[in-house]
Amino acid sequence: MSHSAAGHLAEQPLLSTRFLVRVTATIAVLALLTVAISVAGRWFGRHISLAGNTESTIGITLTIGRDTVGLPANTIRFPSERHDGAAERVDLYLTWPEMQGYSKDTRQRFDDTAQSSGLIFLQITQGTMSRDMSGRLEPIYSHLMDGAPEAFAHGLTLHRLRADAGYNGEVLLAAPRAGADDYVVRCVLPSSVETATSGDCQRDIKVGKDLSVLYRFSSRHLADWGHIDAAIRTFVQTRLVSQSATVR
Repeated sequence: MSHSAAGHLAEQPLLSTRFLVRVTATIAVLALLTVAISVAGRWFGRHISLAGNTESTIGITLTIGRDTVGLPANTIRFPSERHDGAAERVDLYLTWPEMQGYSKDTRQRFDDTAQSSGLIFLQITQGTMSRDMSGRLEPIYSHLMDGAPEAFAHGLTLHRLRADAGYNGEVLLAAPRAGADDYVVRCVLPSSVETATSGDCQRDIKVGKDLSVLYRFSSRHLADWGHIDAAIRTFVQTRLVSQSATVR
């Protein structure tokens, strides 16, 4: 090999410019992919953790029967119901005692079934019966009772229901109220506090022109039955658009 050829080869770079460009481009693409995967992973993880919940408090206005109600989006349980317009029903969930919807501060109560007893579940529909649960005590429930009434805690009286009445182990709890019909709630009482569920008691009330509000709560909160009933009535009444245009 001539000295000139050897010198020419010695002067050539070990890595060509074309190769360096390819390597740099590959590194850039990999870096972009890493960033994209990281961002997508955070988004996907957040999406999974929300599991249909939302922290948005934007107002949703629904017309149910003859009533229109404005609700924060984070109080509405199902994404398919978070839209303005006419609806046959809306399902809600609220923290107790705060009466608030889903948020980052309370998400454990919504995401962890072990803490779900801290929630109250509501279903708002157009009423199909002329009487709410309290109004049905004398004309209906009194004819389905089995045996003598029993004293219960928190000022309530327990009434057992006939096995053939179709209430699947539920009992009726009632208490007198000044200036109003007796409070009435149906419950499947657990064998222990630990086995109580998030919705083993249920009651319905009438609100607005003809709304029926069915709500469920844990028997762990029976001591607060009066406060829960008043809080739910106030929550719905203050969100009737005809009475208050502000969604709180």
